Amino acid sequence: MAMLKRGLAGEPVKKLQEKLGIEVDSQFGPKTEEALKTYQRKHGLAVDGIAGPDTFTHMALYELVLLRTGTSGEAVKKLQQALGIAADGQFGPGTERAVRDYQQKSGLTVDGMAGPETLSRMRIFAEITAETVERSQVPAEMLAPLETPSSSPATAPARRSIWETVKGFFS
Repeated sequence: MAMLKRGLAGEPVKKLQEKLGIEVDSQFGPKTEEALKTYQRKHGLAVDGIAGPDTFTHMALYELVLLRTGTSGEAVKKLQQALGIAADGQFGPGTERAVRDYQQKSGLTVDGMAGPETLSRMRIFAEITAETVERSQVPAEMLAPLETPSSSPATAPARRSIWETVKGFFS
């Protein structure tokens, strides 16, 4: 998940609602969608009621920027330029490979996604700093426990990505 749209809930939705200056209930419903469309229209963004990387960067919600396979736009184009690959603004398999290579060489977690930690190292956006990376994390206790036999409280990370709090609430 790298975008917020109607039917989702969680901490990223809460941050979006706070930025939009509307009632904060952490659920992306019709009021959030309409407020987002109004913001997008006012600021010359694509008016689709979906918050993705370009909307997040415009709103200075850098802690929510997560570029991964399937995302597109100016933020992806900047990433591709920084990686020295064809910059078409579409995050596909070639971009993922380049991100993985960069992460491997930089000693980062190799997941093929460019979130705040990877982007802060690349210095694509001056606004993505160590503080941004910190804001992109939540305490592990905010997440549902991982139900895997190999995980134990002693080995589970204390903080996890804010995106792991996103849940759908409409069927």
